[in-house]
Amino acid sequence: MEYRTGIGYDIHPLVEGRKLFLGGIAIPYVRGLTGHSDGDVLLHAVCDALLGAASGGDIGELFPDSDPAYAGVSSSKLLEMVAEKIKKDFAISNIDTIVVAAEPALASFKKKIQANIARILELAEDAVSIKAKSNNGLGDTGRKEAIAAYAVATLVRRD
Repeated sequence: MEYRTGIGYDIHPLVEGRKLFLGGIAIPYVRGLTGHSDGDVLLHAVCDALLGAASGGDIGELFPDSDPAYAGVSSSKLLEMVAEKIKKDFAISNIDTIVVAAEPALASFKKKIQANIARILELAEDAVSIKAKSNNGLGDTGRKEAIAAYAVATLVRRD
């Protein structure tokens, strides 16, 4: 069996007047993330991790912000499209993620986010890991100016 591992990362500034989406879940908060799509940094990082493991480019190449068709699109839809693309040649083994945000507190949302990503990717929930870190006041995320996410994906080539 051939195993592949990919890493994804994304960061977006927090702004007034936008809803906050993380892992495809609406999170109640006073600000949301900027972006051409809904700005969901966690799903963007998962997309890039999957694409990286499959040597399939990156999310900006597949869904460029210069294309009006993706303006305001749900990142859940983008993840579905990425999964469809890579599942032709690979099975997804697992996804491991970290969300870096000083606010809002994400502990009560982690299970919902885990379940949603597992549903989108057609995985068992225990194949998806969601961790949250505050960055202890350091950097853009620690100063509550942005939210970042990291993701690692492991794929197995189909026979």
